[in-house]
Amino acid sequence: MSRIVTAGFLLVAAIAPYGVATAQVSPVESRNLAARRTPVVEVVEQARDSIVSISSTVSVRRPRTPFDDIFHRPNVSQTTKVGSGFVIHEHGYLVTNSHVVTRSVDLMVTFADGSEYKAEIVAWDTTHDLAVLKIEPGRLIHPIPLGRSDDLMIGETAIAVGNPLGYQNTVTTGVISAVGRTLEFPSGLTYTDLIQTDASINAGNSGGPLLNILGELIGINTAIRGDAQNIGFAIPVDHLRKLLPEMLHAGKLHNVNVGMRVGGGDEVRVVSLTDGGPAQRAGLRVGDVIERIDGHPVQRDIDFYIAMLERRAGDQVRLDLARQNRSRHVELVLGELRAADGARLARKFFGLELREPTDRAARQYGIPPDRGLMVIGVEPGTPADRSDVQVGDLLVEVAATPVRTLPQIGYLLESVSRGDPVKVEIWRSRGRNIYGLEKQLRAR
Repeated sequence: MSRIVTAGFLLVAAIAPYGVATAQVSPVESRNLAARRTPVVEVVEQARDSIVSISSTVSVRRPRTPFDDIFHRPNVSQTTKVGSGFVIHEHGYLVTNSHVVTRSVDLMVTFADGSEYKAEIVAWDTTHDLAVLKIEPGRLIHPIPLGRSDDLMIGETAIAVGNPLGYQNTVTTGVISAVGRTLEFPSGLTYTDLIQTDASINAGNSGGPLLNILGELIGINTAIRGDAQNIGFAIPVDHLRKLLPEMLHAGKLHNVNVGMRVGGGDEVRVVSLTDGGPAQRAGLRVGDVIERIDGHPVQRDIDFYIAMLERRAGDQVRLDLARQNRSRHVELVLGELRAADGARLARKFFGLELREPTDRAARQYGIPPDRGLMVIGVEPGTPADRSDVQVGDLLVEVAATPVRTLPQIGYLLESVSRGDPVKVEIWRSRGRNIYGLEKQLRAR
């Protein structure tokens, strides 16, 4: 049976040997405290400062009734949505479920010590229910170490930490019940290859970490079976490892051309180069091991991708690397991807006229000015018109990727062909209320 222990009680046990030393703890009591310090306690203490609660404002739309028209009452209401997340990189990057943060504004994350920060969405993948957030903590924060999920053992200990039902830093323990599970939702959405655990997971746990007894991340808690007890599901960490390079792709997010891909593991090794790209022009070769970027150590592939994400076209980057057991350094000048004309492709495929939001529109939607594109025109009889996209809507997602600029949407649409279905998400503002709508537009 799963057991629930709040992190607050575990913290008491953690600090008791130190806090009560002045109260003359006897040797017997000290031995008893040491005996009670289980591996789970060690894991929770290690992970405590890396786990956050996430809150946001989301608008919920209900079916309209005749009374709404009589009393001029909106059928959209705002509510607070809560979830969990964890630190993936010390420069302020966090991971959670996409369903925790999509269709949300005013994102806030809170750490166990009570410190609170405004968060922005860097990237999301709604197909795999993952999202990356960014905060500005003004200091380095501690990431959870990534484990692996391809060697999970049925019956091994699993530890879930999160904020179920608003109870912050709640710890539940159980075992790995099964792997490779499929979960289907009435909406038609299907998640595959999930970890099943009997560690209690409730509303608010979504996006929090599932840890092994070494304190390593093995999964991201994502769903429960509402008609069952002690059956929860988590996305395997190996899926996160695989998806992060694409989610954090500097070209897709900021039109920056690096010209290479790297692989993880014990070394950050160059695995591919773009012919004639910036990396190849700088003299990099496949097999080079990148050790430092502008003097900062690189230990994981995510270090490389985030370093590139924080730079812009034209920046010069010094890479210290190892090649055939010899140290070298190169100066990499980042380029700019020549994306297709996003405005033209949006008109061509969907009949949409788009522009980047004004400061006023950004304030209206509660978003940064570089998030989303405003719909300023809809051609009659086009895919956008038939799907009820309206002037004034905010286009926030195309093909499971957050939309930021017209050049970026050009990058996302340049591989689309006539007849292809393209999933988009729009936000619609009605007075003080905002709600999200998913659409599938078929390119004309």
